[in-house]
Amino acid sequence: MKTNFLSTAIGSMPFEDPAYAVGVSLGSMDAPIWPQLSRRSLLEQMEIQYSENIPCATVDFEKSRMFFQTGGDYSEKFAEFYEAYMAAADPDEGNGDFSRFAIGEDYSKGIYAMLAALKEKNAVLPWLKVQTTGPCSFALTITDENKRAIYYNEEFRDVIVKAMAAKSRWQIQTFRPFCENIICFIDEPILSAFGSSTYVSVTRDDVVAILGEVVEAVKAEGALAGVHCCGNTEWSILIDAGVDIVNFDAFEYGATIAMYADQVRAHLERGGMLAWGVVPTSAAIREQTAETLEAKLEEGMDNLASKGIDKKLIVSQAMITPSCGTGSMDAADAERVFKLLKAVTDRMKEKYNV
Repeated sequence: MKTNFLSTAIGSMPFEDPAYAVGVSLGSMDAPIWPQLSRRSLLEQMEIQYSENIPCATVDFEKSRMFFQTGGDYSEKFAEFYEAYMAAADPDEGNGDFSRFAIGEDYSKGIYAMLAALKEKNAVLPWLKVQTTGPCSFALTITDENKRAIYYNEEFRDVIVKAMAAKSRWQIQTFRPFCENIICFIDEPILSAFGSSTYVSVTRDDVVAILGEVVEAVKAEGALAGVHCCGNTEWSILIDAGVDIVNFDAFEYGATIAMYADQVRAHLERGGMLAWGVVPTSAAIREQTAETLEAKLEEGMDNLASKGIDKKLIVSQAMITPSCGTGSMDAADAERVFKLLKAVTDRMKEKYNV
């Protein structure tokens, strides 16, 4: 599939009005996102937003945290979860209905504001993007009651992987009537620390398998699966997990993708895409223009092409995004991110006549 500088964004926004955030999304990118509005509520923060109805998940509002209560007998809760999951997901006998894993309005005003806007428009968009917190980032960030990362509890880790897969499929099903093509990003910022001493016991094979399960779920719904990581990582992990789209911070780490030129070439040649996060989501945005970001993107693409990859292939399967979400930014800076995202996308499309 040729994306030809298709633009989209990472989920989080700093705005508090869901309708306004949806308006920004619809007006500034080719594949609009439903906005994650973490400033509105603890329930809309990155991992908690996807925790609804996961067995033993406990939100502590007083301490503004979430944890898993792993003590006691949770076998019945797990049995209910797996029964519901298999009723939907079993390839032979499942009914394919993932509404049991819906994200409720208390956990996401943005989803329902986007749905309302799309119903009002009464039109089918060419593209739309949804997003889910990656299972690795979720499980390595959230702990049990003893503050040990829940990732290291294999029973709970498997539940989390399947919950993220199910919530991805529910989102795709929910938005399918309103668009021709859906992208689902699996957001894995924790992978920027892969290989560090902090996560020395997290193996590459496990990460590939965990990501691969969610990627497979997204593809089962006929959507494109992307993985977003806003720092440097071993990019071949994402390719080996079977993603369609590798999204990386091309502003700060644009050269790193070329370190995996052979894997990237194979990824592109089989129809995969690179989403260049060339619009910075830091104070650096104040110093940028569409012209400087165009130059930054060209530099990154030329560097990759210098490794023997056809630049026409790089261009035809390129996407443009901000480097990360804008949720922690000042609103004015976030506005500038989306303004420049549109401007640099328009420039690149005109330049390459696509």
